[in-house]
Amino acid sequence: MGSRLGLVTLLVRDYDEAIGFFVDKLGFQLVEDTPLPDGKHWVVVSPAMASPMSLLLARAANAEQVAAIGRQAGGRVFLFLEVDDFEASHRSMAERGVRFLEAPRHEPYGVVAVFEDLCGNRWDLIQKS
Repeated sequence: MGSRLGLVTLLVRDYDEAIGFFVDKLGFQLVEDTPLPDGKHWVVVSPAMASPMSLLLARAANAEQVAAIGRQAGGRVFLFLEVDDFEASHRSMAERGVRFLEAPRHEPYGVVAVFEDLCGNRWDLIQKS
């Protein structure tokens, strides 16, 4: 019996704003946007249609959730976007307005640079060695 991690919930302020960021700036695919009762949506984005993992974009629904937007990992890097061509991905993302917090650096495990998503969560853009 096997298992895998399929979705990670990411709290956002607004569905359309979040979809725009992930699709237009990061180049993700919009996998699903299904309206639900009470104005909610089931919104799934993925870095590639064949990716084994996707993000569920969840609009914050109460004060506790609103307070967690952008701080889901307490200020640490929260998610890791692995790419095959770091240089091209970094350049493309920067040209589309993604905010990088540092210059690319070479580590024993690969080339990496930290960026922020639209809510302030920190990500690693990484090409593994």
